[in-house]
Amino acid sequence: MSLHFVKRVWFGAAVLGLVLVCAVFARWLAPHDPLEQDLMIASLPPAWSAEGERAHLFGTDSLGRDILSRLVYGARPAMIVAIAGASLAAFAGTLLGLWAGFLGGWVDTLVSRLVDVWMSFPAVLLSIVLVAVIGTGLHSVVLAIAIIDWTRFCRVVRAEAQAQARLDYVTSARTLGQSRTHTLWHEVLPNVLPLLLTLFTLEMGIAVVVEAILSFVGLSVSSDMPTWGGLVQEGRLYVNQTPWLLGLPIAAIALTVLACNSLGDGLRESLDPLLHM
Repeated sequence: MSLHFVKRVWFGAAVLGLVLVCAVFARWLAPHDPLEQDLMIASLPPAWSAEGERAHLFGTDSLGRDILSRLVYGARPAMIVAIAGASLAAFAGTLLGLWAGFLGGWVDTLVSRLVDVWMSFPAVLLSIVLVAVIGTGLHSVVLAIAIIDWTRFCRVVRAEAQAQARLDYVTSARTLGQSRTHTLWHEVLPNVLPLLLTLFTLEMGIAVVVEAILSFVGLSVSSDMPTWGGLVQEGRLYVNQTPWLLGLPIAAIALTVLACNSLGDGLRESLDPLLHM
C-alpha cells in the first residue's frame, strides 16, 4: 500500500477514534454540563478571540451553554447512529446480496427488482417520512437508515458474489460435495468481507450526515440532547452574531465524514489484491 493511502488510513482511524472516545467518555471529557445555561455569558466568542475566555474554549451559544461540551456530547448520537445503522444495513444487504448473487435465477431477479424500486425513492426524503411515521428517537433514526441503505450493500455484495461464484474454488467446493449453503457461508463470504469492511466505513459517514439532517429538522433525538445537526440548526439563527456556533458543528460533521471516507479508501487499497497487481 502506498504511503499516500497509509496516511489516509491513519488519518481516518485517528479522527474516528477521537470521535468514539468523545462519545464514550463525554461525561468526563466535557468541561461543562452541555445543558447548563448562563445568560450572563451568552454568545461568548471562542477563547482565541480577544473577548473570549479560557473556561469556554469554543465559546457559548445564545443561552450561555458551552459549545465544546455540546460538541463532545453530540458525538454520542452521531456514533450510535453511524455504528448501529451501518451494522443493520450491512446485515440485511449482505444477506440478500449473497443469496441473490450466488443462487441467481428467480431469487436474483426478485432481489434486483426490489433494490431498483427501493432506490428509486429519494433517500433523505424517505428517511424523513420513515422517522415521522415511526416516531422520533435514536432507535427510529437507526431503523430508518437500515431500511434505506441496505440497498447499497445488497447491490455491491450481489455483484461480488456473482463474480466469486464463477471462480474455480467454488467449483471445487461443489465437486467435493459441499452444499450451497456451506459454500456460501464458508467459502464465498470470507472473500467478500474485505469489501464489506470498506463499505461499512463509508456507510458510517453517510449515517452521520443523515442523523445530522434529521436532527436539523427536529426528527432525531429530543431537543434537550445535544446533536451536531441541532447545533447547526441553532447556529443558522445567529450566523451574523455568532458564526462559530454554525461553523464548529459543520466542521465536526465534515471532518468525521472525511475520516470515514479516508479510512474506507485506505482499507480498499490495502485489502483488494487486484490493486496490488
